[in-house]
Amino acid sequence: MGHSHAHKHSHNHDLNGRNLFISILLNIVITVAQVVGGLISGSLALLSDALHNLSDVVSLIISLIANKLVRQKASLKRTFGYKRAEILAAFINAATLIIIAILLIFEAVERFKNPQQIESNLVIWLSVIAILGNGFSVLLLKKNAGDNMNMKSAYLHLLTDMMASVAVLVGGLLMKFYQIWWIDSVLTFAISIYLIVMGWNLLKDSFRVLMLFTPESTSVDSIVKDIQTIDTIKNVHHVHIWQLNEEEIHLEAHIDFNKNITLSEFDTILDEIEELVYHKYEINHINIQPEFGKCDTKDVIVQD
Repeated sequence: MGHSHAHKHSHNHDLNGRNLFISILLNIVITVAQVVGGLISGSLALLSDALHNLSDVVSLIISLIANKLVRQKASLKRTFGYKRAEILAAFINAATLIIIAILLIFEAVERFKNPQQIESNLVIWLSVIAILGNGFSVLLLKKNAGDNMNMKSAYLHLLTDMMASVAVLVGGLLMKFYQIWWIDSVLTFAISIYLIVMGWNLLKDSFRVLMLFTPESTSVDSIVKDIQTIDTIKNVHHVHIWQLNEEEIHLEAHIDFNKNITLSEFDTILDEIEELVYHKYEINHINIQPEFGKCDTKDVIVQD
């Protein structure tokens, strides 16, 4: 089996964990304030923003737990440890984004049919507080949002909520100065559609990883052709390529050799394959089964 080129990023995990914890505390305060304010003012947009903030709290807690789990060492019962915890957290968070957004759409339609007068001053001030709180959380998580899907899901939750608060603020101002009460429902609907779009992309990406699909940027045919250019290799077949988490892409394959090579010769070829797939395709874990004259299916993809 090929050695790994991946490196540990414990410092990043510690930093991410601290930032997630701070964001959780901020969003708890914002959620409580918006629920109370939404009930007093009668604003559906404010209550929908509060519900989204509540989902932020849950999603951030899930992300924080995943951030802690991923650092636990592998064991006899868990040979991969919890390396997929953050991918699972991203999938759950994306799913909750979509579910909440759909529920909000139904509420927005009902409220649009029966618009209600709203205490706009309270809506304005609470939306400003939410913008400041979520804005600070967004800045905390932005730097590491590209590191893994878990941090990206937490970042998206907070970013969309900050944008939702901006929309609520605009709505509050329109209601205060122009008495346009139906804008509350329209903004809720627009926020919900945006959440569905953002959540769907993340849900799709995390689903691909959980289902062991080949990474979208990886071409199996190109990898097979490149490996087969190495001397003594006759055929590459029975190939599996999957992404374990944000840092590891695995390759498993059977390789037919033109001659009955020694184990030391195989080790040299294995090193060459490792360097090839790592530098060209960013695959950092490989498992190769060498074969010579074996009668089996030589198809690149074989249904196990």
